Amino acid sequence: MKLIKISISNFRGINHAEVLLSGHTVLIGDNNTGKSTVLEAVDLVLGPDRLSRMPVINEHDFFEGIYLNQDGPVPIEIEIIIGALSQEQKRKFMNNLEFWNHDTLSLVESGPLDLLDDIAVEEVIRVKFSGKYDIEEDDFTGETFFCSPEEAKTRFTKSDKRDCGFLYLRALRTGTRALSLERGSLLDIILRIQELRPQMWESILKQLRETEVNSGAEDEVNKILSSVQKSLKQFVPTDWGSEPHLRVSNLTREHLRKTLVVFMSSGSGNYHVPFSHQGTGTINTMVLALLSMIAELKQSVIFAMEEPEIAIPPYTQKRIVNSIRNQSAQAIFTSHSPFVLEEFSPEQIVLLERKKGIMKGMPLTFPSNIKPKAYSKEFRMRFSESLLAKRVLIAEGDTEASAYNAAARCLSELDPQNYSSFEAMGISVFNAESENSIPIFAKYFSELGKTTIAVCDKQSDAANLKAITESAGYVYESAYKGFENLILTETPISVLKKYITELVSEQKWPQHLKLDGSPEDMEEEVVKSKLFDYLKWQKASGSAADILALCTLAEFPATLRDAVKGITDTIDLI
Repeated sequence: MKLIKISISNFRGINHAEVLLSGHTVLIGDNNTGKSTVLEAVDLVLGPDRLSRMPVINEHDFFEGIYLNQDGPVPIEIEIIIGALSQEQKRKFMNNLEFWNHDTLSLVESGPLDLLDDIAVEEVIRVKFSGKYDIEEDDFTGETFFCSPEEAKTRFTKSDKRDCGFLYLRALRTGTRALSLERGSLLDIILRIQELRPQMWESILKQLRETEVNSGAEDEVNKILSSVQKSLKQFVPTDWGSEPHLRVSNLTREHLRKTLVVFMSSGSGNYHVPFSHQGTGTINTMVLALLSMIAELKQSVIFAMEEPEIAIPPYTQKRIVNSIRNQSAQAIFTSHSPFVLEEFSPEQIVLLERKKGIMKGMPLTFPSNIKPKAYSKEFRMRFSESLLAKRVLIAEGDTEASAYNAAARCLSELDPQNYSSFEAMGISVFNAESENSIPIFAKYFSELGKTTIAVCDKQSDAANLKAITESAGYVYESAYKGFENLILTETPISVLKKYITELVSEQKWPQHLKLDGSPEDMEEEVVKSKLFDYLKWQKASGSAADILALCTLAEFPATLRDAVKGITDTIDLI
């Protein structure tokens, strides 16, 4: 089974939302966009035990807290379309089946029967959660049911939900009890899937009943308890409240479920501590290992997981994401990690946007000038970083991308009152790889709702400059043709000579660019000529950024200084 479409009305921060999914999916968007709300909404529909909570929903689950108006209760409605049904599921839900057209991204309302033979059409079920405030009971209620046939309103039962196999792991919250025996913990889920019921409760309860605590005659606690009993006898019959003593538990199964904890070695020694005392990365990795076990046991499961990257190194993030995808029917992640994003193709990345309670979410497509086969690892990473950012600065090459980033960082250190680093402004730097690609990517990221800034050399093609200006929100055009010319013209000769001298002293100056004499004694034009050749030879190595790092505020190239100041002032106003 796989989720195809999620529709949400009046739930938490979402007044209305429609989100389409394409198999394995990662949901991205700004903080407080509603990524977690989408997963919580799915859990209300598909979570087998979610409706067992009392109350199912409360006042804060309604959009802007409005659950009652002049017309009566305002319902929460969450509708999900589920496809990729097995033959067994189709038989079980045969009276509730509908048809989804993947070409039109809509349900097939009616039409000739041969339409159902179309390869783009598949059988689906549509289920809904409806919750509201019950005026008579003065409480909140909720139920799940099949949307078809509409007039029947057939209940979508806990057994039906278990057939869907939906599991939702909230960020961090499950880690502290993953290996406990609390109901709903991952260990408890594994035991239930394997239909195992621990046979230890009676023997443990018997042992605990016989375990004395503070039983010494001179124990201070027992003295106090005896005094309590003596005082009690003044007010109640003698057989009431007799023999007060301590026990290590409430002696109930439910309390033991919350009390029992797995202990693990804390290092190379023999000392063991509760597993929650392990490092955060270890706990999260262990949690995800348990999830892999669940996926393997259940075989057809839909995972929803918040931020698998928390406290986990990049290579482990990738292993976890791929492991869970390989073992589940569908994996749905929320993430702020480019290392997670780069494991997904664009159509599996859903960017969520929410404005005034209206959320939109559609799978991304490739930029028009990028072919799937050209979606290289290097491009994938910088593309992912820009998708996660609120603001994107688009440069025409590696040299410009690294130099503008370095310029902002240097200036923020030299004069933090007037300049900010791109990191502080939430700007991701994207290398478009050519000036002709700048308008393509600027238009692409602008249409995703991001603030786009374009930096470019002096444009000889008026049409391309017009395209850049129309597609980017803000444009900074240099007065020079070639970034090397900007650096060599606007950087003081003293800084340029210092840079060459450092390279020579560190034996990093290339032998094929032979220097005649000491850099300090060279003519200005010779220094600039040698550095031009060096920068061209070392293109994309960050050499231009190294020159900027040697500049004081007064020595900084004016074009870069003005651009960073303009960007800083612009971002402050947004």
